[in-house]
Amino acid sequence: MSQASPLHAIDIHAHYFPQSFLDLVAKHGPAHGFECKTVEGKLQFKHGYMTTAVGPKFVDLEARLAAMDAQGVQAHAMSLSQPMVYWAKGDLAQRVSETYNDALAEAHGKNPKRLFGLATLPMHEPALAVKEVERAAKLPGIRGFYIATHVLGKNLSDPMFMPVYERIDASGLPLFLHPVEVIGHERLAQYYLTNLLGNPFESGIAAAHLIFGGVLDRLPNLVVCLPHAGGAFPWLVGRLTRGWEKRADLKHIKQAPVEYLRRFYYDTVGYSNDVLDYLARVIGTDRILMGSDYCFPIAYEQPVKIVTDHPTLDDKAKHAIVEANARRLLKI
Repeated sequence: MSQASPLHAIDIHAHYFPQSFLDLVAKHGPAHGFECKTVEGKLQFKHGYMTTAVGPKFVDLEARLAAMDAQGVQAHAMSLSQPMVYWAKGDLAQRVSETYNDALAEAHGKNPKRLFGLATLPMHEPALAVKEVERAAKLPGIRGFYIATHVLGKNLSDPMFMPVYERIDASGLPLFLHPVEVIGHERLAQYYLTNLLGNPFESGIAAAHLIFGGVLDRLPNLVVCLPHAGGAFPWLVGRLTRGWEKRADLKHIKQAPVEYLRRFYYDTVGYSNDVLDYLARVIGTDRILMGSDYCFPIAYEQPVKIVTDHPTLDDKAKHAIVEANARRLLKI
C-alpha cells in the first residue's frame, strides 16, 4: 500500500495553539508564574523548568493545511499541549478553556472535513470541568476531550476527577491523555530526556492510576487514548500484573492489569517499527490510531508512510490504523 493509495488519513496527535488562546496566555500568564516572550519569531512559554516554542505552523491554519497536504493527511484531531490551562484559576480557567474550545469549533466550521477538535478541560477545577464537558460536547467538530497525565501533581486516580470522568463517559466521547510536566524532571533536564524518557513514563503512570485507582472498573465504557504508543505502559504491564498477583493490596481491581490493555487506544508515535509491530501483535490493530505529534521537533514528518511502509502490517491493518479506527472512534 503506497501513500498514493486512496486512504483518507486521520492524525489524532496534532497540536494547535489558536491566536485567541495565545493572547490570553500572554496577557494573564505573567501574573500566574508564566513568562511569555517571542524568540526568533516563536512564542515561548516558561513555567519553572518547562519551555515551549510555538511557531507559525502551530497557529496558522493555512500553514497547517499545506503541511497536511504534503503528508497525505486528510484530517487533524487538534489538541492543546503545554501549558494546558491548569495555571489559571476560577473564572479565568473557565474563560481560557472556553476560548480554546471555541477556536477548535471555529476552525472546524471553516474546514469541516479536515479539522476536528479534542476539547481542553480545566481539570483542576472539577465543577468547571464538568460544565465545560457539557458545553464543549455540543460544539461543532468536537470529537473528544484532552487532559494531562496528571493535574498539578494530582494523579488521575484522585477522586476529585471522578465527576468529570462520569460526564465524559456520558457524552460518549473519548478521553485523550498527554504529558505536560514530567516526573523527576530535575534528573531529566539534560539531553532532552524530559521528552524522550519523561513523556513515555508519564503515560505509564497515568494508565496505572486509571487501572489501580478503579476508574476503568467504575466506568467500563470510558474510552481512553494514550499518546506516544502508550509510552512505558504496554512494555511494563507484565510487571504491573506480577505486582497484582503477589500483593494483596493490589487485589481490589476486577482483573489483572494485562487484561486492561485493550481498554486503551494507542497512537503510532513510537519511533520504531518494532514498537508498532508489538502493539499490533499484543493489543490488536483495531486499537491503534495514526499520530504525528504535529509539529514539535521530533514529530513524524510523514506519519502516513510510517504505517503504509511498515514491513509486517497487511493492507487491512494499515487501513485500520491510518483511517478506519479514528473514523469510528471520533465519529468522522
